[in-house]
Amino acid sequence: MRYEKQTQKALDNLDVALNQLYILIKNGKQKEAMQLMEEGSIKNRYEELQNIITISSVGSLGARGTAQTGTL
Repeated sequence: MRYEKQTQKALDNLDVALNQLYILIKNGKQKEAMQLMEEGSIKNRYEELQNIITISSVGSLGARGTAQTGTL
């Protein structure tokens, strides 16, 4: 359950950042948009989501926090 909440929160944060990017591009502010992608919130949000996914895939626990038992 915790993984699902963390993932959803990270996706929501990325969605907000992408909306900010959309508004900047729509208003013709390409320089600010590039900065947002390279140094700002889009980069940070994407890295946060990527870290959550990486940790969940290499850990010894499954996505629901239970041990992976394999074939029973």
